[in-house]
Amino acid sequence: MVVAILVIGVITFLIYVKWRQTYWTRRGLPTAKTEFLFGDMRKAITGVEPLAVRTKNRYNEIKALGVKHAGFYMFWRQIYFPVDLQIIKNIMQQDADYFQSHGGYYHSDDVLSTHLFTLENQRWKELRAKLTPAFTSGKIKMMFETLTEKTELLIDAVGKLADETEGFAIKNVCGNFTTDVIASCGFGIECDSLNEPDNAFRNFGKKLLVPNLLRFALTNIVNWNLLVKLGFTGFGRKTSQFFIDLVKDTIKHREDNEVFIKDFMHLLLQLKNQGIISDKTNVNRTKSEAKGILSENDIIGQCFVFFIAGFETSSSTMTFTMLELAQNQDIQDKLRKEIKEVLAKHDGKLTYEAAMEMPYLDKVVNEALRKFPPLPFIPRKCTRNYQIPGTDVVLEKGTGVHIPVWGIHNDPEYFPNPDVFDPERFSEKNKASRPEYSYLPFGAGPRICIGLRFGKLQAKVGLTALLNNFKFTLNEKTPMPIQIDRGFIITVKGNVWVDAVRL
Repeated sequence: MVVAILVIGVITFLIYVKWRQTYWTRRGLPTAKTEFLFGDMRKAITGVEPLAVRTKNRYNEIKALGVKHAGFYMFWRQIYFPVDLQIIKNIMQQDADYFQSHGGYYHSDDVLSTHLFTLENQRWKELRAKLTPAFTSGKIKMMFETLTEKTELLIDAVGKLADETEGFAIKNVCGNFTTDVIASCGFGIECDSLNEPDNAFRNFGKKLLVPNLLRFALTNIVNWNLLVKLGFTGFGRKTSQFFIDLVKDTIKHREDNEVFIKDFMHLLLQLKNQGIISDKTNVNRTKSEAKGILSENDIIGQCFVFFIAGFETSSSTMTFTMLELAQNQDIQDKLRKEIKEVLAKHDGKLTYEAAMEMPYLDKVVNEALRKFPPLPFIPRKCTRNYQIPGTDVVLEKGTGVHIPVWGIHNDPEYFPNPDVFDPERFSEKNKASRPEYSYLPFGAGPRICIGLRFGKLQAKVGLTALLNNFKFTLNEKTPMPIQIDRGFIITVKGNVWVDAVRL
């Protein structure tokens, strides 16, 4: 009897999966190649074809069909895949109210998962409104001194490597630098990854980026409430506890001792204790002030996403920029000339105003983000039924959407000779000649990345310090052409090796 029930259960499940994987065919939409159970994800799951590469290849395959959109399956979950820029604009901007979710795992009992990237609908709207004042240009400028302090350590570290080694891994250097910046600006703690690369903060950061295929599969095919009841956490218990304890200890120390530091944590504590962000240095609530609008758990979640989204995306942007500059000496020389001329106007000091006066640096970073955007695709989830304008296709509530950023950025229709690194693509004239939504390194619309200003500034400051003090060439240890690593962020597989000469 038990065997019979199991057999019937398995057969029913297999029939269900097969039926689910005809979803797009039943709606008249072309589909990417579908494999039973895996959908279009087997190569990405097994590491044969990294997720980023699979997304880019899928874009090219669908674009070659001459259609505006298609569908594919993440296991047996339907994912809508638009390649038409007008449809993408509708989803991200004009009809964004239908897509108020990224579709990623979160649960209120899993604190690290409840942050701005994963939350949806009204909860997301409320939190976004509360946090937006913390990311204005003025507040980011407040943290600039911390950024410049970290560049001094960066210059010292690269100087030692340039003097003592024949080639070094710039990817590691960039990762250590951005980790130190985020640790200081986001958590208010001092961590010297540039000199102590095996510290706990850096090690836990690295662990977060290692793809966990089991967790990925579970969050895509198992009910999240059931997962949490079974003891599941999105990032593992040890990692979760490390970050929870770190933030709680920081909050307690600051509130008990009235500690004021110009960083992101201070702004969050103001929201927690006073309900507003102000220029005041106190962090505790007073009777005359408004009730706080952030809980301690809110702060933990936001600090965590600030870290995970801030250190690796900026690090990879710096790494890819250095890779291109090491291969294009004319561009490197032109950028260095701009840096030195601007710094000379500011008495040799890297100030916030100086960083804002480097248009060619902005072009170089934008081109690096074009060629290698942090995310290969931007996820969305349909939160209520939506008919694609001009078509008969209706996306049902719960349908996932992948905006193929890397594919669009490397489409010769929008960027001729896309493999060529050309910062002049971002001259005012060339930007104006391209259609909207052909450049999406930080997303677009209401859910555009809230930290994009800080992320770009962090990368620019690091690059300015490096290029002002050293000349870089590509070391023969760098395997060319480069390979892309597994994971959700586009990073180099292995490392980028460079030689540096002091100037």
